[in-house]
Order: sequence, then structure tokens, then C-alpha cells
Amino acid sequence: MAMGYTEMMIEGRNAVIEAFRSGKTVDKLYVLDGCQDGPVLTIKREARKQDCLIKYVAKERLDQLSETGKHQGVIACTSAYQYAEVEDMLKAAAEKGEPPFLFLLDNIEDPHNLGAIIRTANLAGAHGVIIPKNRAVGLTATVARASAGALNYTPVAKVTNLGQTIDALKKDGLWFVCADMDGQTMYELDLKGPIGLVIGSEGDGVGRLVKEKCDFTASIPMKGNIDSLNASVAAGILAYEIVRQRLK
Repeated sequence: MAMGYTEMMIEGRNAVIEAFRSGKTVDKLYVLDGCQDGPVLTIKREARKQDCLIKYVAKERLDQLSETGKHQGVIACTSAYQYAEVEDMLKAAAEKGEPPFLFLLDNIEDPHNLGAIIRTANLAGAHGVIIPKNRAVGLTATVARASAGALNYTPVAKVTNLGQTIDALKKDGLWFVCADMDGQTMYELDLKGPIGLVIGSEGDGVGRLVKEKCDFTASIPMKGNIDSLNASVAAGILAYEIVRQRLK
């Protein structure tokens, strides 16, 4: 499948309302701070229906983002790729007769990292990647390029609350392993069966609330002088330990 991607900045009130009503996936809505007139209230209502992130910004910020100069106080950033549902990932695993293997990403804000992780997830045979709505990059053109085509095949779901998603998936029988410097060496852990691999950013790691919900924490043995690996490299190393254990 071709990696066709059109940049999706939609500007102006009518165009933005139409984007919501036609079912486009809107990642973020920028609204002029303090703007309360009818059309803008309609747009905000549509955004809330979609559980879209709304950011209130100054006129200067909108002018900066605008490509047309005619934003009328609203700009929507839409995703050129449709997000999947978490349930679809579990169905895909069941259809293949495999225990579910999911990636969950916390605080990954770098689009190159997200793209590289989606690429790794695809090659490791994971059934999907789950990202949070806040403090995370969405499926942008840069992410698509960095995924080297994997975004066309590996489903990505966007959820409001990673912790709640983990709780729901535990009821479906998944275990969760979190990448953490202070964890047990990954080679000592049993990572077979239905599993969710939780990866955080290099700087902040996995958030405390999410980490507390994980069943194990896994560390990667480090022999060098620096203290952390790039998030996408860490994801690859841990994912392939899961792959290795599944091959047994």
C-alpha cells in the first residue's frame, strides 16, 4: 500500500465543522482563547462528542499555525490515518490463534520514536499499538515516514486513559510489563502468553500511575557509561525478548 499522506490542517469555521461531521479523525482542535460565538460553540460541541483534545490559544499562535491566513479562530489537525479500536487488536490476535501482544506508549512525544516503534511492533508480530490522547504525538506525516510503511498494517488506537485501558485489558487476560531502569533484568522474566509492553519516553519514563498497574518491570542490562537507551531502541530490545520467548 502506498504511503500517501496529505497534511491535514483544516482552517475556518465551516471547513472545521464539516471535518467533524464527515467523520474525520481530528487529533487536536486549536480555538482562539475567549471566543464564544455560535459557530465556535458548535465546533467545540462536535469536538467533545469525538473526545478530541481542545487547545485554547492566542491569536498569534493561530496565525503561526495557519497556512491560509483565514483561520477565523479555529484550526483542526486531523489524522490522515484512521485510528483503530483496542477490541480490533484482540480480534486480530484471536483470528491468528495467537496470544495478544500489544505495545502501550506513555509520554512518547517524538514522532520519529513513535514511527520507529510502530515499525518494530509490526516486525515483532504485535497486534497493535496503543497511545494516549494527551502528552503524546498523533499519527502525523513524520510518524508515517518513520514507520517505513508499517502504519498501513499495524493498527494504532488512541485512548483517553492508559491506566483504565490496562485495567480493561487485564480482564481480557493480558499481563503488563513496563520498561524501567529499576526493574528486574528482562532475561529473568517469563514474558510468554498475552502481554502488553509498556514503554515510556527517555526523559520521564513511564508515568507513576501507569507503572503501578503493570505486573512486572523489566530492565535492559546496560554496560556503558550513559544511563538510557532511545525509547524506540528499548522497545525493540524488549519486544524481541518477548518474540524469543514465544518461539520456544
